[in-house]
Amino acid sequence: MSPQLMRRRTLLSALAAGTAAAATGTLPALAQDKRCRGRKTGPVTVAYIEVNDHSMLSAGKYTLANGGAQVIDVAVIFAANINYDGTKAYLSCNENVQSVLDNVATQVRPLQQKGIKVLLSILGNHQGAGFANFPTQAAADAFAQELADAVNQYGLDGIDFDDEYAEYGNNGTGQPNDFSFVYLVQALRQKLPDKLITLYDIGPAADRLTYNGQSIANTFNYAWNPYYGTWGVPSGPTSKSRLSPAAVSYTATSSSTAASLAQRTVDEGYGVFLTYNLTESDTASYMTAFTQKLYGSATVYTP
Repeated sequence: MSPQLMRRRTLLSALAAGTAAAATGTLPALAQDKRCRGRKTGPVTVAYIEVNDHSMLSAGKYTLANGGAQVIDVAVIFAANINYDGTKAYLSCNENVQSVLDNVATQVRPLQQKGIKVLLSILGNHQGAGFANFPTQAAADAFAQELADAVNQYGLDGIDFDDEYAEYGNNGTGQPNDFSFVYLVQALRQKLPDKLITLYDIGPAADRLTYNGQSIANTFNYAWNPYYGTWGVPSGPTSKSRLSPAAVSYTATSSSTAASLAQRTVDEGYGVFLTYNLTESDTASYMTAFTQKLYGSATVYTP
């Protein structure tokens, strides 16, 4: 088990179709690709995959028994890092993340061909650099350019922001300020007008979505609750169709809790259901607990 997963466990105590308009334009649609076996209605399901331990391809192995649609609509590569070189922040990928990116033809394209969107999650790395402490707008723009370049180079579908483990102040870095994250997200949206930008609602950055009268809340396509096994409406877009108050971990949340959170998602009209730590194991029975509530169908696993 990776240290990141262990830290995530300490937190314990879809994407709906993109029909709403973001502050900077129309959101990308997430309807199932025409090459898929079927379509579905209801919340869209997101899955984070710890690529230090598990394969991205697991996201494409689950379909609904009724109609054959993919269960997972968005798969998140967890995780690249925001690092610090003593002067500036920069995008860094460990060998496992880089392997996924270097092998997109076999690790990412098969998912995209099934209509699954693939995002790159960006996470702090204990070095003091984070999304909330860029010293200038130019510095935020430079990092946004690195993110946009990665998305374009590898043909990904967007970026997910996760402001954990930055340890602001390390290595002489600054403390969180009010403008940094706003400038970063605004710049990234300008560079990636048709891609997904999502918010894992945690950390100083997530608490600083407004600056000088400008809000980036609706610039995010989607946002989700970061605490697995719980319900909590996240900060971010104002539309319920773009929020996931539910969050479950395949390895640390009971199937009964997952089913309950899925039912509440439907009952209260939310459009996203967040899942974490999908592994190579056959997880169809666990998924069935929540897909019965979300879509009225059991889940089928195809190795």
